[in-house]
Amino acid sequence: MWRQQFARKAIAYGAATTVAGYAGYSYYKQQAGPYARTVYADPLETPTPPGMRPHAFWTPPKRIEMLNDLKGLERDGSAKAADEREYDLLVIGGGATGAGCTLDAATRGLKVAMVERDDFASGTSSKSTKLVHGGVRYLQKAIMGLDYEQWKMVREALHERKTFLHIAPYLSNELPILLPVYTWWQLPYFWIGCKMYDLLAGKQGITGSYALGRSKTLENFPMLRAENLVGSLVYFDGQHNDARMNAALAVTAAAHGAVVANHVEVTSLIKEKDESGVEKVRGAMLRDNETGEEWAVRAKGVINATGPFSDAILKMDEPDMPDIVAPSSGVHLVLPSYFSPKNMGMLDPATTDGRVVFFLPWEGGVVAGTTDTMCSVEADPRPSEKEIEWILSEIRRFLSPDVKIRRGDVLSAWSGIRPLVRDPKAANTKDLVRNHMIHESEAGLITIAGGKWTTYREMSKETVDRAVESFGLQPLRECQTESVRLIGSHAWSDTMFIKLVQNFGVDPDVAKHLSHNYGDRAWAVCALADRTNGSAQPASLEQRIHPRYPFVEAEVRYAVQYEYAMSVVDVIGRRLRLAFLDAQAAREALPRVIDIMAKELKWDDARKQREGRKGLEYLTTMGLPDSILDESPAAAANAREGFINLQTTRSLDFVDPASYYRRGQFSAEEIGAILAAFSEFDAHGDGHIEVRDIQPLFDSIKVPVPDNGFEPFLDAAGIRHSDPGNAVEFEQVFDVLGEIKEVTNAKGRKPTSELNLNQIPTHRSGGSV
Repeated sequence: MWRQQFARKAIAYGAATTVAGYAGYSYYKQQAGPYARTVYADPLETPTPPGMRPHAFWTPPKRIEMLNDLKGLERDGSAKAADEREYDLLVIGGGATGAGCTLDAATRGLKVAMVERDDFASGTSSKSTKLVHGGVRYLQKAIMGLDYEQWKMVREALHERKTFLHIAPYLSNELPILLPVYTWWQLPYFWIGCKMYDLLAGKQGITGSYALGRSKTLENFPMLRAENLVGSLVYFDGQHNDARMNAALAVTAAAHGAVVANHVEVTSLIKEKDESGVEKVRGAMLRDNETGEEWAVRAKGVINATGPFSDAILKMDEPDMPDIVAPSSGVHLVLPSYFSPKNMGMLDPATTDGRVVFFLPWEGGVVAGTTDTMCSVEADPRPSEKEIEWILSEIRRFLSPDVKIRRGDVLSAWSGIRPLVRDPKAANTKDLVRNHMIHESEAGLITIAGGKWTTYREMSKETVDRAVESFGLQPLRECQTESVRLIGSHAWSDTMFIKLVQNFGVDPDVAKHLSHNYGDRAWAVCALADRTNGSAQPASLEQRIHPRYPFVEAEVRYAVQYEYAMSVVDVIGRRLRLAFLDAQAAREALPRVIDIMAKELKWDDARKQREGRKGLEYLTTMGLPDSILDESPAAAANAREGFINLQTTRSLDFVDPASYYRRGQFSAEEIGAILAAFSEFDAHGDGHIEVRDIQPLFDSIKVPVPDNGFEPFLDAAGIRHSDPGNAVEFEQVFDVLGEIKEVTNAKGRKPTSELNLNQIPTHRSGGSV
């Protein structure tokens, strides 16, 4: 009832304003000029026309050169003058915000270094919803609550969305997102909301929203539940490849003179007394986690950009300081591509607990999420079965009954920690900050926390502005990051992949993948390929690291030589993204990736074994069971056949440990056995049996009886089993058998305790990561 009342008011008060405003917005958008040109020499600029191979490649400094610089040496290892050893800024944390701060400072002409304990984007920055968005839900709350701060937050994010698409066009793109409507009054309500979303973006807007009728909605999104469907609204937001975007930020910062080093940890802060006798943070003690070597680095100012781990650095400065981070877990799943149209996502605006669920095509899969659950801070959080099942249950609500999503369809599942923050200087320190917060301690440590991927650049700008003011720095120029294009963007075009096909003979899907993951640096990837097979086509472009995906061996070499990848997890998780798309495929690819990296990094057999173990441990945080840790590397390499159940057996094999987390599938021989048994009970030969025949049929092929009996499985398959004479089709029987096979192999993956999925108020949660 309240929704209908609100809808009438919204329509009455908003329709005229929206239509008039939208007309003005369209004119305003047409008058918007292009982005300002950079006012300094960009080392990544090239005169080469888009789509053609650049005449030269810029090569980033080697990691050893970066470490020498951090140690106060010249990059070649020779001595450096004492007055040249201090940095203007030391940034702790290599996630989106840390890399953004580093690029911002470097392009202003400041001397800046960034260190990251693990790898770039190893935490929250690789585990987002992959959206670059203003937040339609935030806009709704701003209007309903007359909340100007939330309104301003959406407007800022929409501005940054456009900037995002400009500075990294090959890593980001516009994505239409469909809002299904099942009640007639919601159609004008959502239409007004979407048009206001367009209007608020102003000259920074992208493609405008539009309405679809019922038939067009189902034509565009045929997987949608058709019952009671009225129509839909389609609005546009941005999407990106988060971890690769993070790596591009870090490497671009290096191109502009910054020192960036992953796998280097801060062990303590260095403090010195200033002229007034007050202790100030003036650097940090560092440890190279690859070698264990430790040394000190000095800086005029230190920025703490460690996301969920902000409190650990803060306590190095003030041990008694209360925690400012209120960590929240956001779980996402990846499903096969056939569950969604290739170029359109969907948003469910009304889940059972009042949140939203995104259902988005991404990198050849479908990302679904997210939850919002209070959690503890840990390096590698795991998604719980309770959270996974909740997301699946919400997805089933808006998809057609013909589209059956089961637990076995989940290719990957991960948990990212949102660093929701409390302002320690606020009157009520228990309240969460809605957007981001910049905190400066008495000793001068600047901490930036909160926010989201979309606004990383604005957050970085504000942080560096604060550092310039607080530390008396003298930049050569103002902030440049609104127009600085990231590495790979300068000579890229959407049709560049055609040149890759023509010049290197690669498969079109591989060429498109390289183009949209590396931009114009795809030429450098191809140049690293070796011709060891005697053919015209380079062997490492011909050989994929997994047959179902377009990742090729040359990418592993590129990740090591050009993107500072130091471990197998760096590659499968954050450079190639295979672990996010399909954890089992990543498990199968591990041995080959390790072999390639071993040649590049001169690993011995002991290091290769350690990397294999670390890779498997990482994949247990991406949805695979702990049982993989007990397997030998050979078992992992040869797991593909058993995992997808392609083996043939003489009888139905319901106990198959290899299919622990995969949809229950049957070999051709098994399907033949099921068909033969079904035919025996199909008395009339019309493709039907009766409900009374199900139990004898299952007994004949030795189907194990589930703990809760067969009835829940019959219900799920739509079999009306109350009447023994009701007809049952073969497809329904097959669905029941597949479900039973999954459940039989899923013993032990049930949650050990109940989990409250709604502990954080929706309006404080920060939405998607």
